[in-house]
Amino acid sequence: MAGGGGGGVSPLGPAPPMWYHRDLSRAAAEELLARAGKDGSFLVRDSESVNGAFALCVLFQKHVHTYRILPDDEGFLAVQTSQGVQPKRFKTLPELVSLYLQPSQGLVTTLLYPVDREETAVTDDRDYSDGEDEKPPLPPRSASTSTPPGQDTPTESTPAANGLSTISHEYLKGSYALDLEAVKQGASTLPHLNKTLVASCKRLNGEVDKVLSGLEILSKVFDQQSAFMVTKMIQQSVNQGGDQELENLVTKLAILKDLLSSIEKKALKALQDMSLSSPCSLPPLSMRHSKAIPVQAFEVKLDVYLAELTKIGKSQKYTLSVDVEGGRLVVMKKVKDNQEDWTAFTHDKIRQLIKSQRVQNKLGIVFEKEKDKSQRKDFIFASAKKREAFCQLLQLMKNKHSNQDEPDMISIFIGTWNMGSVPSPKSVASWVLCRGLGKTLDEMTVTIPHDLYVFGTQENSVCDREWVESLRAMLKEQTELDYKPIAVQTLWNIKIAVLVKPEHENRISHVGMSSVKTGIANTLGNKGAVGVSFMFNGTSFGFVNCHLTSGNEKIARRNQNYLDILRLLSLGDKQLSSFDISLRFTHLFWLGDLNYRLDMDIQEILNYINRKEFEPLLKVDQLNLEREKNKVFLRFAEEEISFPPTYRYERGSRDTYVWQKQKATGMRTNVPSWCDRTLWKSYPETHIVCNSYGCTDDIVTSDHSPVFATFEVGVTSQFVSKKGLPKSSEQAYIEFESIEAIVKTASRTKFFIEFYSTCLEEFKKSYENDSQNSDNVNFLRVGWSNKQLTTLKPLLSEIEYLQDQHLLLTVKSVDGYESYGECVLALKSMIGSTAQQFHTYLSHRGEETGNIRGCMRVRVPSERMGTRERLYEWISVDKDDTGGPKGKPTMVSRAGHEQSVVRKQLGELGKVSEEGERSGKEETAARPKQDTTDGDSSIGKNSYNNPAYYILEGVPNQSAAAISPELLPSPTSSNPQAAKAPPPSASARTKPPPATSGPPHPRRPMAGHPACAISEEVSPEGDGGACMTGAQGGGVTVTVGSTLNRPPPDFPPPPLPKGALEMVLEAPFTKPRPLYPDLAEVRIPPAGSGGPLALGEGFRRGGVGSGALDDQSCSVLQMAKTLSESEFPGQPPRAPSAPPPLRGQPMGLGLDACRTFPPRNPITESIAEDMPEEALWGSSSSSLSVGESSVGEWLQRLGLERYEQGLLHNGWDDLEFLSDITEEDLEEAGVLDPTHKRILLESLMQQQQK
Repeated sequence: MAGGGGGGVSPLGPAPPMWYHRDLSRAAAEELLARAGKDGSFLVRDSESVNGAFALCVLFQKHVHTYRILPDDEGFLAVQTSQGVQPKRFKTLPELVSLYLQPSQGLVTTLLYPVDREETAVTDDRDYSDGEDEKPPLPPRSASTSTPPGQDTPTESTPAANGLSTISHEYLKGSYALDLEAVKQGASTLPHLNKTLVASCKRLNGEVDKVLSGLEILSKVFDQQSAFMVTKMIQQSVNQGGDQELENLVTKLAILKDLLSSIEKKALKALQDMSLSSPCSLPPLSMRHSKAIPVQAFEVKLDVYLAELTKIGKSQKYTLSVDVEGGRLVVMKKVKDNQEDWTAFTHDKIRQLIKSQRVQNKLGIVFEKEKDKSQRKDFIFASAKKREAFCQLLQLMKNKHSNQDEPDMISIFIGTWNMGSVPSPKSVASWVLCRGLGKTLDEMTVTIPHDLYVFGTQENSVCDREWVESLRAMLKEQTELDYKPIAVQTLWNIKIAVLVKPEHENRISHVGMSSVKTGIANTLGNKGAVGVSFMFNGTSFGFVNCHLTSGNEKIARRNQNYLDILRLLSLGDKQLSSFDISLRFTHLFWLGDLNYRLDMDIQEILNYINRKEFEPLLKVDQLNLEREKNKVFLRFAEEEISFPPTYRYERGSRDTYVWQKQKATGMRTNVPSWCDRTLWKSYPETHIVCNSYGCTDDIVTSDHSPVFATFEVGVTSQFVSKKGLPKSSEQAYIEFESIEAIVKTASRTKFFIEFYSTCLEEFKKSYENDSQNSDNVNFLRVGWSNKQLTTLKPLLSEIEYLQDQHLLLTVKSVDGYESYGECVLALKSMIGSTAQQFHTYLSHRGEETGNIRGCMRVRVPSERMGTRERLYEWISVDKDDTGGPKGKPTMVSRAGHEQSVVRKQLGELGKVSEEGERSGKEETAARPKQDTTDGDSSIGKNSYNNPAYYILEGVPNQSAAAISPELLPSPTSSNPQAAKAPPPSASARTKPPPATSGPPHPRRPMAGHPACAISEEVSPEGDGGACMTGAQGGGVTVTVGSTLNRPPPDFPPPPLPKGALEMVLEAPFTKPRPLYPDLAEVRIPPAGSGGPLALGEGFRRGGVGSGALDDQSCSVLQMAKTLSESEFPGQPPRAPSAPPPLRGQPMGLGLDACRTFPPRNPITESIAEDMPEEALWGSSSSSLSVGESSVGEWLQRLGLERYEQGLLHNGWDDLEFLSDITEEDLEEAGVLDPTHKRILLESLMQQQQK
């Protein structure tokens, strides 16, 4: 219970009054008061900013006023007053409130109408483990749990200093007199003082023992003289006690001081002696026994131009052999008389891998041919999976032979499994090897060890030690490596274990663990979550394993479980207490038995599963639906699900779902569902790719199947400046020109911003906002000019360091110091000589609370501009395979390549192309690129000046409801890009882009249609440039950081008013037009204006399903932001997704003044004398170029676009080729329907006759 009253009296009195709302959020309190609607309505809640404090919230003239109630040193409560005003003190809250029920007591109004809390039904909390048990299981008796007593749920505890001061006070008040009496009688010791000191140093004693134990091995190796004393003290500490305990502590501290001051010098001397005596040093212990990766061969075909086929005949077959251990790639082709012609390239001669976005099994390899010149070959692999395996092996080879001391990228395995309260089978190898159903790894790469293994289990009855040892033994068997456990955390039968490669053990630091109970009344641990956090070099990671409430109907309870865990799990940097755990880590992974079910009739579910049609089921998946409404997992991502529901199987088999169980209360139904999930959320502009997501099909002991996921994650090193600390002339600065925010609140207090970052020595605060206005009682716009914003000085000034850093912002109120919204910004896009715009969303406690934008720049001195290519930047995505002169080989100059990598040497980071994201079946981008030339389809008004932004929740919006079908876009829209844009899925969550972390706004593009993600925070003009397709020398190839996380700049889609849904469905092709297009295609009239106006981009997450259209619980901010994009006649156009310019700034300025990353065109050079040989070495512009524009449109016109991927995969990517296609060829491409075959062949014959 919050707070403590004077004299041991509870601050709430004998019983909590009904107007006291424990754990109520600020936003929820404002909603309750708004619902009450009377001046003088009030309630008291716990303070969000100070433990043990309260907040008195009062409604007056439609605004909510908040007063902090703080306890003093004696536990008395008082309302915080202005400086110099004597506060009135009370023992309990009821006493305090009773005073302010009287008039003229200093509040804005008298307290008149208490707003009582809503009592929740007890029956709603009953959760009996998926209906399997009549009562919840007892907690395990094993004492091996890693959870220290009292740390299951974070509690409000007094600082350690208070406890120690209490011990000291007790001595001075009582025992001091006893020692004085003993001295008077001639005693030479003070036993009571000694006892007090021992009690005070008890924790210190334990910490010193831990440190000495950790250093014992080092002392034995490098300092044998100290080793004897260290070992002796460790042995003594086990049996110590009594009067000698304090003496032993002093001795241990002296030994520790000597050891720490001398061991580095002695270790240096020992290593120098070793280097002289044995120049050929042995490899590290962790590397000696690792399993060697065998040479892997890939059968491929060379991709060439049609014009070259006349010269060389049919496309030739090649074999690519990857020797990871030897660090080389052998390219071999067969020539006449079965002879082989081969060329070997060492790892440093392979300059770049370029994945085709359109053809999923095509890969371009750029080789270094001679000095300052490189050359590209395009290969077609047997499948997209084979291409990914090849890329993974080459990345591993690059990493293994890199001259970098620290890794740029690591691989993470994440597994979640509800074990059903029975021990696991002898072998669960398929789980750790990602073998089974769904998106799995290629057999060539399944045995490659991952750097981190994270195992989350639920209903795991095995004791911790036995479980961890079984995992280590299994990994040792599969990888021949002895993985080290770095953290194990348990809450009853919910466990999480993290194991790391031995070579990385010293790279792990700041390990934290926590757990939260969400079982019955949030006091039982049969449901809840466990979490682990740590730093891997300079990158922070968080992992949460949860088991949420079961039952088909308990969606709201599961949502609340998630919000409780988000708020209460104590992980990560304690300085970031203002931020929930979704913003505390560079990468946060959330796994477990989330227990969300499918809302569909059981027989329909079984029919879809039998036909392996998962898309209709994903549309009714409760987790997807709740995420669409922004109820849970705000801006998290999840890989596309392509495996059957993992629950509820018959034990002992994977052939049958058991969906009924007879209970004492009647028949209980558990429909097959995807209960077991893995989601993630990463900071913007970081690298993360999900390489696999599936479930096993051979582990049958539980009614759940184990789920696996693997990730490729970019990490940063602990940066050490080669130039030392910056001088004043070499200091980098983070400067803000202005910031504006819109927050959803009925308060009218003042606000300030706090800035947090690992690159800052301490957090910084702005001054109060100097502008504030509102057109609606429920929203407030606040602004800070340059003079209100502090300039931030990073600890280091190197660009290589700063481009990996992020800045956390929280908007706090002056009255209660409570956060009204938090966000994260990447510094990478802000580096440059000119200011860059950012625009992102604010969230608090897992809910969207507004948005924020501004202009800032990161100034880096020219002396600190050098940087290098990261390993994950070595693989890029070719955004467009078409274009360029046919038959012309393209040579990329070395200078051009290095310009794109070591870009800051020329001070051009602010002008280097901003990369997009991978898309398609294996890599799907966040949303389609709008054609910037069609201004009217993407114009948006400054949302901060548009009163349409401020919408009362629950009140219908007249202007939106007035949309008529005549003003909606016709099927024959003049905007070709809009017409070809991929349709948003109705409500199923499709595969996110491989690096889109924050915001899963996924949509499934049609095959062959390029898409591009827009940055959530950088200048959108730069994004526009990144999405452009080039015509000079071929398509633009996205290189550096092609998988950077770029959330979109605005809110997810709101449900449209019903009037807006009367859309014309006819389409020129047989493929139906999506019911919910991008809002860039929608026109609504402004109030009092006759001309149509464009509604800004919305529906970022793919629209809403029909079942969600009338759900009034959807965030009003979504619709408000959408309507705020309305463009009034005569306003200059801007980029499709650009954040509106700041107040007072010309609208047309953004395109140039705030350009972030214009597109980078590779420097090309043709080598005429190499033509006979180099005709085979096609470039990106020498690819087959007609697939998307001809084959795709031809299939669309026939209504058979479903066959496009199969035809492209089999090489039928040009209509000229298709004229020779046969029925057998069509069948191989997947066209099995006789009618469809006839339609295709007849259409081709008609084209030939033309």
